[in-house]
Amino acid sequence: MKFGIIRERKNPPDLRVVLSPGECQNVLSKFPKAEILVESSPIRVFSDQEYIDNGLQIVQNLEECEVLLGVKEVPINALIPNKKYFFFSHTIKKQPYNRDLLRAILEKNIELYDHEVITNTKGARLVAFGRYAGIVGAYNGFRAFGLKHDLYQLPKAETLVDQQALINELKKIQLPQIKILLTGKGRVGNGAKEMLHAMGLHQVGVTEYLKDDFEYPVYCQIDASEYNKRKDGVRGNKADFFENPEAYESNFFRFAKVTDFYIAGHFYGDGAPYLYTREDAKHPDFKIKVVADISCDIDGPVASTIRPSTIADPVYGYDPIGENETDYKNKDAIAVMAVDNLPCELPRDASVGFGEAFSNYVIPAFFNKDAQGILDRARMTQNGKLTERFAYLQDYVDGKE
Repeated sequence: MKFGIIRERKNPPDLRVVLSPGECQNVLSKFPKAEILVESSPIRVFSDQEYIDNGLQIVQNLEECEVLLGVKEVPINALIPNKKYFFFSHTIKKQPYNRDLLRAILEKNIELYDHEVITNTKGARLVAFGRYAGIVGAYNGFRAFGLKHDLYQLPKAETLVDQQALINELKKIQLPQIKILLTGKGRVGNGAKEMLHAMGLHQVGVTEYLKDDFEYPVYCQIDASEYNKRKDGVRGNKADFFENPEAYESNFFRFAKVTDFYIAGHFYGDGAPYLYTREDAKHPDFKIKVVADISCDIDGPVASTIRPSTIADPVYGYDPIGENETDYKNKDAIAVMAVDNLPCELPRDASVGFGEAFSNYVIPAFFNKDAQGILDRARMTQNGKLTERFAYLQDYVDGKE
């Protein structure tokens, strides 16, 4: 089986890669029948020379490879017909801007495997950049807090080499007696928590957080069962919430009344209540002034997130009264950090972590007849058609919706 690591061609450029030079070596040592070719790239976070130094061959095209590995969408004119491709296609939610991409994949008889749907038998994702989104998002949030309140200046994450460098910068800052709320206990939320823990911040439980005052900064990490409650008053739980989200309403405002800085690292599912609405943000008791929205659902559960921000310009202001964008320095504005491609700011670490998972879960499936069904579940297209699992996309492909 001959694998090819493609050159990322989407703009803005993405420096990440599915397999680092070291991970390529791990794959080749575990699977003697595997070959890996690397398409030359001037932008990849690992240089061509680093791959050469690890015994990999750099090539100008990947025509001879069977399986092509990328991160972002491949431009239509760069797709090679009759290949197996892995990348984030951003089509599974019927994103209009990628309809033509999916059509081209079908026309070119490409087998598409989307990283987002590489799952185990229970549906849990196996490869993701979420942890690094949490790591960078937390850092960017503290940077936004310093900018909003003129307290300190942190360098941009993209100028720092790795997670430890981010931690070293965060350890230098002096925070006032603030309360920090973190939602989510998955990859993203726990990635953010790594940074709070590394800073030496004190974690408190929900009851303490809501009722007590502290002489030092504290944080509280909560999940869906703590910021939602059943409408009928019956005691709910996380499993019930995910099964019946429409039976719940937000219980977030009690946190908004005491929180200075909010880090949104939760997963938001269809039918779930918003955490806080635009009306909530207008309330005199709404205290949050800085939001690091790592989840970045636009006009969604975090009402102040009205657009994504960019690595180049990561912070904007939300005016709760006017419900529009404003200067984040304005006294009544909520400063919003909503960069939607956060792992790109830590491309080396993110690539290493992603590659470890990919070689652990996905590569073996090519050599064990897909014993765990990993490839079967992630295969979106085959023989010029959508697979059964993704047949729901047919009307999207046909332009009917």
